[in-house]
Amino acid sequence: MEDIIKNLPKQVKDRHKENKTFFAKLKKKPPKQLDYIMQELHEEEFERTNCLECANCCKTTGPLFTDKDVDRIAKHFRMKPSKFIDEFLRVDEDNDYVLQSVPCTFLGADNYCSIYEVRPKACREYPHTDRKKFQQISNLTLKNVAICPAAFNIVEEMKRRIKL
Repeated sequence: MEDIIKNLPKQVKDRHKENKTFFAKLKKKPPKQLDYIMQELHEEEFERTNCLECANCCKTTGPLFTDKDVDRIAKHFRMKPSKFIDEFLRVDEDNDYVLQSVPCTFLGADNYCSIYEVRPKACREYPHTDRKKFQQISNLTLKNVAICPAAFNIVEEMKRRIKL
């Protein structure tokens, strides 16, 4: 897995133009069955991929925390939401709550998440490859393929299956 993560930036860079063109076409004319195809590709990939072997998303990026996330996680720690925010979060340039630093504070050395049961919505949905109206998040997907080997594989298979 380390080799895959190490080689990912170069692979992404080599395919960036091709991916950008593909997603531009996808946005203009998404296939009728796109959501079903993406669900299938997502499920197939995550039968092969064990996120615990990678955790690159947790090591390199931080999720957005919604107010609901803050309340739920603060409750889990038996602390006031304002104390949770002060201790773990900051407000970014888009005025969203994000982690003060990466890798994620809640990621263990074994790649397990210490707040997995109450983790933020963004973490639960990552890498968002099974999202409805997938064509609407092409910019996000282009970013995620550079972080997540599974997202990279899904996009590569998507380009093979969907001819635009």
